[in-house]
Formats: sequence, C-alpha cells, structure tokens
Amino acid sequence: MVDLSQHGSVWVLRMDDDENRFHRSSIADLHAALDTVEAVEGDRALVTTGTGKYYSNGLDLDWLMAGEGTDGFIEEVHRLFGRVLGFPAFTVAAVNGHAFAGGAMLACAHDKIVMRADRGYWCLPEVDLGLPLTPAMYATVAAHLRGPTLADAVLTGRRYGGLEAVAAGIATDAVAEDEVLTRAVSLAAEMAAKDRTVLAAHKELLYGEALRTCGV
Repeated sequence: MVDLSQHGSVWVLRMDDDENRFHRSSIADLHAALDTVEAVEGDRALVTTGTGKYYSNGLDLDWLMAGEGTDGFIEEVHRLFGRVLGFPAFTVAAVNGHAFAGGAMLACAHDKIVMRADRGYWCLPEVDLGLPLTPAMYATVAAHLRGPTLADAVLTGRRYGGLEAVAAGIATDAVAEDEVLTRAVSLAAEMAAKDRTVLAAHKELLYGEALRTCGV
C-alpha cells in the first residue's frame, strides 16, 4: 500500500491502494514508513499523499465489521495520528483527492495541508454514519481546526472543497491537480533544516494533551 521515496531532504510517503482505507496491514505499513523517516540523519521533512482521486477514505469498515484480527487496531490508528501530529520533522499532507473520515483526520495531523482546487473533498462524515468520533480522533482534528470550523466539520459532516477548505482554515493552499505534490514538497523543503529536537519539543507544547490521548 505504501511507497516511500526521497526528494532531496523531503521524504514522500504515497498511499497506493485504491481508496487507501485503513486496515491492519496498511496501518502497519504506515508505521513502518514513519520509522524509516524518523531514523534519517540530517535535514528531513515528510509529505504524505495518495493516488488517483483518493488521499484516503479512512477506516476499512468492511474489514472491521468482519471482526477478524481487529483487536487493538483502533488503538494503532490513534497512535498513527499521534505519531504524525508529534512527528519530529515538518509534515505536509498533499491531499490529491478525497480525504474522508480517518483520511481527513490523518491530514489534520500534519503541519500543513495542500489540497486540489478543482476536485476532491475533505469531510468528517461520522455524524451521518452513526459512528461517533473517539476522543483521540477528536483530539487530532481539534489540534488543527479551531472554533466555528471545528464545530461545523464535526457537527454537520460538511464536505469542503479545496478553496472552501482554505477559506475555513483547514488547508494552507488549493492548487491545480498537477501542482499538489510539487507545492507540498516545496513547503516541506523550506522547513527541512529546522531543528528536529526543537520541533518535537514545540509540538509537545502545542499538542501534548492530544498526543497523550492518541497513546503517544
């Protein structure tokens, strides 16, 4: 599911499994990719992206409902959110298409979000699915969003296009499809030389309670 490539000081983690839903093996692959980037010496930054029209549509509900091998899985999803939120390097989500539910939460765990301007939505649809957010999921979203936008996203399940997401403070930029990854890598590269120890310490100051809620 996951491909990891290096672009100068920026590492690009690409999810490549159709809708990029989260299940046991995909979450394990994402954790392993974070381990790899975290171990890199010298300047580094992280960009995550998807393929085609999906960044990620979140949890693989069919697999979860089957109930086989799911023990502790949600806790590993929470830990993934926490690891990205507190990652000791600058992070940018290159949201190439739809980011729904857990995919939207993962995007929110990053320092910046770049979206496609013409197509694709960021959305928390749990209020329509009858699936309440866990405290860790809420903490991840609340670390990125504030005030009316947070309430609107959580309570209404509104779908935000790229330009709407920028206006609401969800995304940093909304650009053409072929510029999403380029813009995200550029933003990340500008921050790759920042001191990783200080970044980690500042993220602890900013998001410490959320990180602990996520199990990190």
